Amino acid sequence: MSILLTPARSLLAALICLGSGAAVAGSLSASTDPSLTLKPWLPKQALAIEAIGFVPGTSERLAASERDGLLLLDAQGQELARLKGSFNGLDSRAAGQQVLVATLDSQRQQALLVSLDPHSRQWGQPLYLPPRDFPVNGLCLYRDEASNLFLFLVGEEGKGEQWLVGAGSRLSATAQRVRGVPLPPAAQFCQVDDGANQLLVNEENVGWWAYPAHPEADVERRPVAMRAPFGEVAKAAGAMALVPGGVLALDPKAARLHLYQQQGGYLQQGEGWSARAALALPGLKEPESLAVQASAKGLQVLVRDDDDGQIYQGRLDWQATPVPLAPVLPNVPALSQSEPVGRQGDAADDPAIWIHPRQPELSRVLGTNKKQGLLAYDLQGKLLQELPVGRLNNVDLRPNFKLGTQVVDLAVASNRDHNSLSLFSIDRASGELREAGEIPTPLKEIYGICLFQPASGELYAFANGKDGSFLQYRLSAPDGRVQGELVRQFKVDSQPEGCVADDQRQRLFLGEEDVGVWAVDARADQPANLASVIEVGPQLHADVEGLALYQSEAHDYLVISSQGNDSYVVLDAEPPFASRGAFRVGLNAAAGIDGASETDGLEVTSANLGGPWSQGLLVVQDGRKRMPEQTQNFKFVPWAEVARALKLP
Repeated sequence: MSILLTPARSLLAALICLGSGAAVAGSLSASTDPSLTLKPWLPKQALAIEAIGFVPGTSERLAASERDGLLLLDAQGQELARLKGSFNGLDSRAAGQQVLVATLDSQRQQALLVSLDPHSRQWGQPLYLPPRDFPVNGLCLYRDEASNLFLFLVGEEGKGEQWLVGAGSRLSATAQRVRGVPLPPAAQFCQVDDGANQLLVNEENVGWWAYPAHPEADVERRPVAMRAPFGEVAKAAGAMALVPGGVLALDPKAARLHLYQQQGGYLQQGEGWSARAALALPGLKEPESLAVQASAKGLQVLVRDDDDGQIYQGRLDWQATPVPLAPVLPNVPALSQSEPVGRQGDAADDPAIWIHPRQPELSRVLGTNKKQGLLAYDLQGKLLQELPVGRLNNVDLRPNFKLGTQVVDLAVASNRDHNSLSLFSIDRASGELREAGEIPTPLKEIYGICLFQPASGELYAFANGKDGSFLQYRLSAPDGRVQGELVRQFKVDSQPEGCVADDQRQRLFLGEEDVGVWAVDARADQPANLASVIEVGPQLHADVEGLALYQSEAHDYLVISSQGNDSYVVLDAEPPFASRGAFRVGLNAAAGIDGASETDGLEVTSANLGGPWSQGLLVVQDGRKRMPEQTQNFKFVPWAEVARALKLP
């Protein structure tokens, strides 16, 4: 029996690579309407297959069967290798010379991964995920830009999870739960486009949805296609296979095949989806499982009819002209992290690094909790001190401040409870923090703070407000009580926050969140003429948040939190402020530390703090704590790894 399919509209010329999950974007090339002829691939009941797929890069196929186990089959359907058991659901990724296969053990009700050597036709030792407290309907694999391998679980009643299961070409010894993902209540199928970092999930009675797949992404979804009357899907949203910039999907109850293209491609995501083709599947009563693979002659297609278990195969004459994907930023893992802060929600904000004058390994990281106060951690992230003084937003510090007859190090934070500056003395021997007073400001909504200490030894504080105002105070404490004298004020057009002063060059860098970074003379007796350093654009994504300076004898760099794309931009700290690139703080699988995202404040030092911090330390606030999901915290990154990733001189 053969079935001839003719599209209702021109099809998207596309190159599909289902097995690897890393589709290459394509452009339309539909000079003629292609057709698909399906023929039975395996005799009915030869194998009781529930799910079918292609082995990445080969003509061989994978099959999951509750009766016959996990199977490796040749192009003619002959069995090449079998893993005994009862399995359902299927996805795979190439991993060096091997293939990693994900499936569900029907008897144990657990998801598992197992490696397959296609050459020796040997299965490896399965890695089982722990039993879940919900029924798992489906699963799919995802490999991120740093080659970490994840498994998504699709469960009943909207329950979904993302698990870290491997790195590079190896499976982990144990799987680690990364986060929960709220999914549609009637979901059964999922696929991930690795290149676009996009998870596609069906909702049987509604349609198909697209979610960000990256573990540090915010949880949001966009509709791909909806069931009538909200879209052209006649009856149900079922299984899917990836196409470049889109998806090929089944309506099992109407026996139709739909193709959707994402508008704008991978470089301009978020503009919606458009229907490119709708094909009837005459003769199939309930097409359930779908697999597609590119070949030199077009696209190989496998479809399983759930009505009688028959599997059909065919070829679609689709071609595509590849176009480049968005550039991949290097990932630098954190080596340690702070304990989570003691408040829920958007709480942690800005760090500062206090350097012990005699024993650098005893240095501390200060961090603000804008729902609580000021925190102090050691270099391993252990909480050492907590000062519940109010809603502190930003913090900065400088050494050798004369507090009456004492010489202390001074930390200053913006206090949103009182629109004031909260001051703290730091004991130079022990690192212990103590409250040292408060300076009121006329700001209606105080926000950012940074300090400036020129060679003359005076200490200045720059405070800014949400209305764009900057106030510069000279700080002193001749009688042991800190006081502030307002010496200059200026304004930017919109909301600022992050700022950092270059004491050596007497220059202030300030961030205007939706605009970019400016430089201005930090001296109080000089005009506040703004000079552009970098504008929001292709590299720097709003909001512009934390700013910090890495200063060494050889090079000075300005580090900026590009919050809009969860990255960090590094510039030369001198004109013309040349870009040295951007990076992300990624997941450290070996240490069990998640990456950093939605970063507010950051700080960096070039001081040798010993061990992994011998070339300095970068601290960034993490707006989404994963693995496990907890309140926000701070990530500690060796500067040596940043320099290596960006090839800094």
